[in-house]
Amino acid sequence: MEIMGPLQGPKMLLARMPIQECSSIFSEDIPRATQKRLNDHNSGRLLLEMCVQAWGLPLDSLEVLRTEHRAPYLSWISGVWKNEPLPGISIGHCEDWAVCALVEPGYWIGIDAEKKNRQIQANAFDMMAKGEELNFLIENSKMAIEIWTAKEAVQKAEKLGMHLNPRDINLENHQVDSFVYDDLFVSVSWRMAGENPRTAEDDLLDKTAQAMKENPDFSVGCKTVRNNL
Repeated sequence: MEIMGPLQGPKMLLARMPIQECSSIFSEDIPRATQKRLNDHNSGRLLLEMCVQAWGLPLDSLEVLRTEHRAPYLSWISGVWKNEPLPGISIGHCEDWAVCALVEPGYWIGIDAEKKNRQIQANAFDMMAKGEELNFLIENSKMAIEIWTAKEAVQKAEKLGMHLNPRDINLENHQVDSFVYDDLFVSVSWRMAGENPRTAEDDLLDKTAQAMKENPDFSVGCKTVRNNL
């Protein structure tokens, strides 16, 4: 694992590793996937695993879930009975590399990378821009990789993926930082976090905390045991 960055802003961890045949505790079952697809997915999840460990979180208490738009996020495993906020995550793949980003709780993050010498054909520009931005791209084609990776990062930070049309993204309205790292052009976007899907445990823990706040005598457990303490 290679650490990239750091960037100015909230606490972040940015990393990359070569795509390889591997597995991870965070890997998903992908039926009928090609070996390349499996290597891409498993390498990204293994890199996430290493980043989570470097962040200081217990791997055996965490899992990766997805939102309705399939954006991955960290969650406490059912039965652990924790609802402390967790860092936001993002994973990406670029030819031979997997990239991963973590950001402190309270933020969402997106990361995207491409080979810095990659060329985007001009006939694809209208898929990523429109209006004045499209005219700018046509006249400044060398900016295509920066704009493309930045918009991909925004799509991930918003947890919408391609449900957010890149042509509708105005980068001036988003926090995005782009940089060159070795042979990669990397873009990272972050924003204040919204709500991840809630679990039944989240609701019960919140209700318990509220009951304890409202009633100092409130306690959890067996009444007989409590009376014998």
